[in-house]
Amino acid sequence: MSMNTSDQKLTILPPGHPLEGRVSPPGSKSITNRALLLAGLARGTSRLTGALKSDDTRYMADALRAMGVVISEPDDTTFIVTGTGKLLAPEKPLFLGNAGTATRFLTAAAALVEGTVVVDGDPHMRKRPIAPLVTALRSLGIRIEAETGCPPVTIWGTGDFASDHVTIDAGLSSQYVSALLMAAAGGARAVSIVLSGDEIGARGYIDLTVAAMQAFGAAVTQVSPSVWQVAPTGYTATDYVIEPDASAATYLWAAEVLTGGRIDLGVAADSFSQPDAKAHAVIASFPNMPAVIDGSQMQDAVPTLAVLAAFNETPVRFVGIENLRVKECDRIRALSTGLTNIRPGLAVEEGDDLLIASDPALAGQTLPADIDTFADHRIAMSFALAGLKIGGITILDPACVAKTYPRYWDELASLGVQFTGDRP
Repeated sequence: MSMNTSDQKLTILPPGHPLEGRVSPPGSKSITNRALLLAGLARGTSRLTGALKSDDTRYMADALRAMGVVISEPDDTTFIVTGTGKLLAPEKPLFLGNAGTATRFLTAAAALVEGTVVVDGDPHMRKRPIAPLVTALRSLGIRIEAETGCPPVTIWGTGDFASDHVTIDAGLSSQYVSALLMAAAGGARAVSIVLSGDEIGARGYIDLTVAAMQAFGAAVTQVSPSVWQVAPTGYTATDYVIEPDASAATYLWAAEVLTGGRIDLGVAADSFSQPDAKAHAVIASFPNMPAVIDGSQMQDAVPTLAVLAAFNETPVRFVGIENLRVKECDRIRALSTGLTNIRPGLAVEEGDDLLIASDPALAGQTLPADIDTFADHRIAMSFALAGLKIGGITILDPACVAKTYPRYWDELASLGVQFTGDRP
């Protein structure tokens, strides 16, 4: 069954020439949503520049507005956020679409509200797990309910935590740890956050969280690889610059190597602090990508790398990607489905591994294929790369890229890519 929310279709016409030009990726979604929450929890006025304006960040901003935070948007990349140091109980449930960061982060922050908060999302979000975070918050003395183990979540906040120690299973998502870290600084006592086991999805995102917290005045100490101590400092308003989105950059890096082009992003690959920037070295190795790629620490880059691998000289196996099954959609299944649609056998799932049967001869062929994006922005953007080299690639629900990169199709057009069908 198709999960597309739209009847739109967009067919990419292979450009037949190197893509060259200047494209500025949008601001980082991960950092924007962290900064919005921290600014909302802070006392005073913060100016966030370089920010991403997309579906996911609008859900976060609107939820904070519903909780008493004043947010203005003087231009396309700036949020001015004024908080009182306290979030208020919203009048109705917070609807957060399919924004994982907003949903996980606000579920923990809701413990600091004196009153009831309901965190909910769209049908996709209602399938995404949140039980480990609910269990952890319960151990901190928070009354919280999520009947299905996924949103909706109801939190009866008291404005503080009743314990100074929490253990969290972060095997499914590092966002659970980030959510607890950011909320912990708003309590009345120091809190220790401990991983149960060292397994953690994309540890680099926790480093992003800690850096953002420190910028807003928090005191976080990493006691060991699996223990953090957060002091009850609260947050102080600050001016904060958000770096471009490394996950968005991966599509442009891949488009460059696939077409032999030169795309200037205005930012060097080694200047990113986000985990997905690790993908640059792998992309640069094309068409001789490694036989085995561990995607565990650059999960959002895996769709980009998997589609690029279809054109590699030799087969590529992706490992450490089991968490992709609980993203905006089951991305392992979406990738294998889309690639197999292009050519039977092009991708095979082996357990939670994804094996790409690479073939450079795909380039230049016409292989008509409708790509079901499952309403997932990363599936849409990564399969657009296949359309740069193969005729007949049609992206269903192309507007879903608005989740993190609203101008994606316009940016490709600016590099000389043409389309038929419904360009959002």
